[in-house]
Amino acid sequence: MIKAYLLTTGADGHSHVQEGHLADAVPYDVHTVSFKETAPHSFLDWHTAPDTQYVVCLTGTLHFVTHTGEEFTLHPGEVLIAMDITGTGHKWQMQGNDPWRRVYIVFDSAKGINFVPEDDK
Repeated sequence: MIKAYLLTTGADGHSHVQEGHLADAVPYDVHTVSFKETAPHSFLDWHTAPDTQYVVCLTGTLHFVTHTGEEFTLHPGEVLIAMDITGTGHKWQMQGNDPWRRVYIVFDSAKGINFVPEDDK
């Protein structure tokens, strides 16, 4: 299973995170795919996701925090499903000495996602 974190905006206007995994063999309706690299020791203060997107972490480790104090750490080989495009958002801080290399896959959230929450195992 591929570990995944789902970031969504709740009815309270804040970002919330769920831990889980990606379901197998689900087709995607993809809008764009892009690649990015960020230098080690970088951070990004409070922001929302620019689009509904899968963020596939290739290298680097990041610690995320939401305004409500929810936290998680994204490692290489894991996926962030960023759907908190409104509200108070989240911030991240890189850990370690590796650059953050990732793939952004922008998708249509109306078509559904292949996320299985941890408690549904």
